[in-house]
Amino acid sequence: MRALRVVGLHEDGKSLVLEDPASRTRFLLPADERLRAAARGDIARLGQIEIELESQMRPREIQARIRAGESVEQVASSAGVSTQRVERFAYPVLLERSRTAELAQSAHPVREDGPDVQTLGEVIAYAFGVRGHDYNQASWDAWRGDDGKWVVVLRWKAGRSDNRAHWSFSPGAHGGTVHALDENAEVLLNPNSYVAPRTVRALAPARDSVVQPTLDAVEEPRAIEGPDEGDDETREIPRVPGESDGDEAEQPRTKAKKNHPIVPSWEDVLLGVRTQRG
Repeated sequence: MRALRVVGLHEDGKSLVLEDPASRTRFLLPADERLRAAARGDIARLGQIEIELESQMRPREIQARIRAGESVEQVASSAGVSTQRVERFAYPVLLERSRTAELAQSAHPVREDGPDVQTLGEVIAYAFGVRGHDYNQASWDAWRGDDGKWVVVLRWKAGRSDNRAHWSFSPGAHGGTVHALDENAEVLLNPNSYVAPRTVRALAPARDSVVQPTLDAVEEPRAIEGPDEGDDETREIPRVPGESDGDEAEQPRTKAKKNHPIVPSWEDVLLGVRTQRG
């Protein structure tokens, strides 16, 4: 066992700098609670620290939970350890998930008559175009389910809503196949059935559409017509008493306007008939 000497405290204030006197190689040692307990010679505290470390989540368990879909932050929080400790073991699994999600986009959706000629990525890109969504803003991910099969998820934002669609991915020849696992996934696989929502046109306020009448447009009140006596259109104009008939021709018949009252002669009022003057 080679002996090292203490050079000093690292600039971060949390580690000690050690050096190999023979090779001049330097080492960094975290000044954690275990080191402080060892420096004090506190054997009881060292044993307690060992028990606490053994109860923490092991690397294999960390990787299993990451592979099942949990994030680094979720695992670190549940295990009570730092994210740096989880990231060290989660990194290769995160790469595996990312690679699987990429491969799933080249798989073929299975339909009633068999696998589609187009790939999942091509169908989804077309569906986003039909709906007016930005496909470049969508994100893919994958994880392994309890049954050991891979689940692929697509996340995208439409307006203020966060949406997800899930497929089961079976790797295989020619890219493998995918099956829809929820309604969003089924809808995206059938973009031709999409019906664009109708745009509701805003109506102008009712007061803006009312035409205010002008003085010229006001209709004059109609005169109240009297009782009908025969055909109003063929009635003769009454003559004034004392007026000489002579050999003058009878007054021509004129059509009375319906909108003006006809004034009867005094003879018509008293006798009901006209008298001929000689």
